Amino acid sequence: MADNASLTTASAPAAEPLPARIGGFVTSVRKELAKVTWPTRPELIKATRMIIVLAIALGVFIGLLDYVLQLILVEGIARIAR
Repeated sequence: MADNASLTTASAPAAEPLPARIGGFVTSVRKELAKVTWPTRPELIKATRMIIVLAIALGVFIGLLDYVLQLILVEGIARIAR
């Protein structure tokens, strides 16, 4: 426990002024963005098409599932209750 206390009481470096911190952040962001591998236009178009097709397919599936469950739960239970 004594070792941890000595670590927390060690003097921390003085806080930099806000403009210096913002400048350092912008510099770091630019360095990270330089490392990014951006997709080519054909790759982007292919990925967009896949997402649109999957969204439509998922919408149709959820719609059909909703319709079937409505038939079973609403119509089916109403017939049993009569």
